Amino acid sequence: MIFLEKLSQLINPIWYFNIKIGNKNEYWVDYLEINSEFKKILDINNYYESQRSFNEDLAYQCWHKGFIHFENNILIKDDSKYEYSTYDQYIFLRRMFKPKWVYYSFFIRFFTFQITFKEIKAIIKTRFVKPINLNSPIFQYNNYSLFESSLLSQKPLISIIIPTLNRYEYIKMVLSDLEKQIYRNFEVIIIDQSDDFDNQKYKDYKIKINLIFQKEKKLWKARNRGIKIAKGDYLLFLDDDSRVNSNWIYEHIKCIDFFQVDISAGVSISKLGSPTPKHYNYFRWADQLDTGNVMIKKNVFEICGLFDERFEGMRMGDGEFGLRAYMKGFKSINNPLAKRDHLKVAKGGLREIGSWDGIRSTNWFGPKPIPSILYFFRKYWGDKNSIFYLLKVIPISLSPYSIKGKNIGIFLSLIYFILFFPIIFFQVCKSWKISSKMLNEGAKIDRI
Repeated sequence: MIFLEKLSQLINPIWYFNIKIGNKNEYWVDYLEINSEFKKILDINNYYESQRSFNEDLAYQCWHKGFIHFENNILIKDDSKYEYSTYDQYIFLRRMFKPKWVYYSFFIRFFTFQITFKEIKAIIKTRFVKPINLNSPIFQYNNYSLFESSLLSQKPLISIIIPTLNRYEYIKMVLSDLEKQIYRNFEVIIIDQSDDFDNQKYKDYKIKINLIFQKEKKLWKARNRGIKIAKGDYLLFLDDDSRVNSNWIYEHIKCIDFFQVDISAGVSISKLGSPTPKHYNYFRWADQLDTGNVMIKKNVFEICGLFDERFEGMRMGDGEFGLRAYMKGFKSINNPLAKRDHLKVAKGGLREIGSWDGIRSTNWFGPKPIPSILYFFRKYWGDKNSIFYLLKVIPISLSPYSIKGKNIGIFLSLIYFILFFPIIFFQVCKSWKISSKMLNEGAKIDRI
């Protein structure tokens, strides 16, 4: 979407939908062409100087409020040569983002000597504009509950792939949940990398388990191994520290059939107290892929290749694959009905060979962020956008994970950032250097 290539890109520099797929424009719809019922949930206030800016404001609202379309005739026409006025861009920023991010964008441009008097005038003139709520009201798919899925009636084999590492206590609960599934035609592929491997832990379950012992502690290799031996045409990925409801598989299949898409991106609810994003609560185009809870048609891997094993021991291998799938034209839906509780167990799993997340490194002199994050972002969005990403997230990511996103966490993080800036700068430089080496070495993407 062209509108996102300037000021708003400072706020959201790393986003799938900032990357244009050739000449295609498959997600942004023309407000004039959608039905009148849906128009009622949009905030239709035209403060813009140009009609083009107004149209893209409404297209952006449609995307975020869950308007999922299938007809080419309702797409907004793309014009890559169109230039938006500074005034219109600040109107857009103020309507779509919280005030703090609007002023963040302004100060970044000020301290990088890009600001102009025209821009100062624009930010003053647009101060009357208030942010809108992109997550409410939303588009309701009232016919979803009545939908009779032909795919469900065909009972395709589902291959559930679960890597596990030193978490026998928790994999037991996962398998217990899978025994209770109302959809029954599935196999469970477990790639166990535990130090004290014990195949007796998998006895007496009333489900089909294909157990593989993998000596190497390699998460992405484990998932790729599971993909290669899977017998089903639909692959369902699950983490070993999860709990799922009895309709979990059922809802993934139904979502793919209802929307006629390739990926059902299930919702993960953190059990560490961090807030669940509001946009998880309704159907919308998915802008991320989490291998802790996602169903993917097997042919997506046949075309895109497997997970990039360059991410081994690190994070965002699933995010990178999700972007590859998006760039190949595969469709993914955020599915609020296929939920899992993510227990985020402190021991075992990736945390035994990695960290809590991509930003919080395990020690003061380790790289920040995890180098694979910069490898991914620099590869697809370039160095400039990756730097903007660092400027946005590093200062507010230094608090403990348990208070991530909370006001107290942000406040403490900013204090730490000021006090320990030399160390943090060293960490970022170290990560940048490692990611440069990873980029030079190239991807490690195998095929089925």
